[in-house]
Amino acid sequence: MGSTASHQVAVLAYEGMTSFESGIVTEVFALRWPDLPLPDDWYEVRLCAERPGPIPVLGGAELHVRHGLDTLAAARTIVVPSVRDVHAEASPEVIAALRLAHRRGTRVVSICSGVFALAAAGLLDGLRATTHWRYADLLRTRYPRVSVDPHPLYVDNESVLTSAGCASGIDLCLHLVRKDFGADLANAIARRLVIPPHRDGGQAQYIESPVAADPEDDRIARSISWALEHLTEPISVDTLAARANMSARTYLRHFARCVGTSPIKWLIARRIQASLPLLETTETPIERVATSVGFDTAVTFRQHFGEAMHTSPSAYRRAFRAA
Repeated sequence: MGSTASHQVAVLAYEGMTSFESGIVTEVFALRWPDLPLPDDWYEVRLCAERPGPIPVLGGAELHVRHGLDTLAAARTIVVPSVRDVHAEASPEVIAALRLAHRRGTRVVSICSGVFALAAAGLLDGLRATTHWRYADLLRTRYPRVSVDPHPLYVDNESVLTSAGCASGIDLCLHLVRKDFGADLANAIARRLVIPPHRDGGQAQYIESPVAADPEDDRIARSISWALEHLTEPISVDTLAARANMSARTYLRHFARCVGTSPIKWLIARRIQASLPLLETTETPIERVATSVGFDTAVTFRQHFGEAMHTSPSAYRRAFRAA
């Protein structure tokens, strides 16, 4: 990023929220790890509220919020971590601040039920969005102009981004770090948080189900670990099933239940993710990038990359370097 000014991130706080919701954002954006070479234009987080002052949160604690909606509207990124009541309308003041910020070019982000505030402000009209799977039908009913997709962990519409349940906010925050400062730094922060840099699959793996936990899950996990260590090699469903000591049919069933997608789709996604640091930090030709992450040809790589990232590998590299 060209400027040395810090990237201002505003988090909307409200009475009755949980500290975990705001803590997700502050953990990723506000904490300065002493062993990481953070750039001069790293994030600066400010908690904002409709009425600055003490904000009671669940558990009997209080947040002392010094900033109001004027600071929120002036930030470079706004995060709405949730709303107090998904059945109630966001206040006119909050809606006005979100609309003003969006017109100014601010990036607006929601976590979990925070999507209802973005939808009320009209920022999601005609766009795809996600939220916690429990709220998807309600969001679709109340805001029919929003294309609600309850499956992904987060949806990136460039200037407006939404995520699923609260913990999915961590995935989205790391995604923003990747976009703003690159894969190496995002991966380093993920390691310090002891979480994966990118979780595959969607919310399907977390939706309540009458199916009991399966003892075969460990074998699926071991096959996944093996695949991650052998991405450059040809890997088929039969290969993975053999690593798990299962038939291919049984493996497919257990994998879909554990991960929320098919083994091949998961493998393609992992290879795409593995290609991003090479595109971001090296001049390696696209053909070599493709084979180094396990794709047979550059044509296949470009096809899957375009479907996943909605751009080409070359365009992604140019856009990332320009940013």
